Amino acid sequence: MALAKRSSRSQRNEQRLDTPKGLRSGFGMFQSRDRMGRYSEAFARGMGTPWFLVGLSAFVGVWLIYNTSAPLDAQFDPRSTNFTLLTLILSLQASYAAPMILLAQNRQDDRDRVQIEQDRQRAERNLNDTEYLAREVVALRLAMTDLASKDFIRAELRGLLEELEKDDDADADTENRER
Repeated sequence: MALAKRSSRSQRNEQRLDTPKGLRSGFGMFQSRDRMGRYSEAFARGMGTPWFLVGLSAFVGVWLIYNTSAPLDAQFDPRSTNFTLLTLILSLQASYAAPMILLAQNRQDDRDRVQIEQDRQRAERNLNDTEYLAREVVALRLAMTDLASKDFIRAELRGLLEELEKDDDADADTENRER
């Protein structure tokens, strides 16, 4: 247990020694850009759910009902001031939501851009492989046309056989004459 505490402290100190003093962030959650991006994506993903809309609607509905029907001295955002506090809260939520959603969209655009580049490279490699294979098939077909066909070989063998038979006949004739 003590070793685990000591190693986590040493890791924190090593991280702090890696960066110049002016670049260190005081906020642990936003130390890296990636961490902030993941946070903004989670935030935007949460705001895009039906449960968030239902919950926000229920919150606003309860707020309005309470501040309309409660006794005047118990209301914290009276109707007579047009629910100023509720308006401020919703404006604050919207002012944080818009940049978070934009950050999440930018990260998604970056991922899409990388994916498109990888797809383009993969398609280029596939095209090069296909062209290479097509050239190889053409080369094999050309090599096959240069090869002797069965008919050509048979004709050549017949020709050679006829020549051999003629030579044998000629040899037999010369032997008969010599005798």
